[in-house]
Amino acid sequence: MSDHPTILIADDDEDVRELVAFRLGRAGYRTVCAANGREALGLAVTDSPDLCVLDVAMPEADGLEVTRALRANPATRELPVILLTALSQESDVRAGITAGADAYIRKPFSHRELRERVAAVVGPGVTEPISAG
Repeated sequence: MSDHPTILIADDDEDVRELVAFRLGRAGYRTVCAANGREALGLAVTDSPDLCVLDVAMPEADGLEVTRALRANPATRELPVILLTALSQESDVRAGITAGADAYIRKPFSHRELRERVAAVVGPGVTEPISAG
C-alpha cells in the first residue's frame, strides 16, 4: 500500500491523460489511467483510488454516466470526482454537478488549478514525487 494518494485519470485523449498523470505524479500523487468510462469504472473498484479525474466526452460511458454509476455503488459512493472537460457551457457544469461531481474544471486548464483542486480534496501529494503510472 502506497502512502501516495491515488488519482484515477480517465480521458480518451492519450496526450491529455499522460499530461495529467505526469503533472500529478510530479506533485507526489500515484496515478492510474483509463481510456474510457467502462475501464474507469472497473479501476475505481479494483484500485480504490482516493479521487477520480474524469473527462466528460469519453466512449463506453461518458464522465457523467461514470459519475452517476460511482454514486450509485455503495463501494464508491463517497469517492470524490473532478470532471476535467472541454464542455464549458453553464448547462454542462450544472449537468456535471447534478450527476454528483465534486468539482468541474474546464479545458484548457491550468496545471496549478488542477493541483490545487486535487490537493483540496485528497490533501497534498507526498513530498518526493513518484513517476506517473
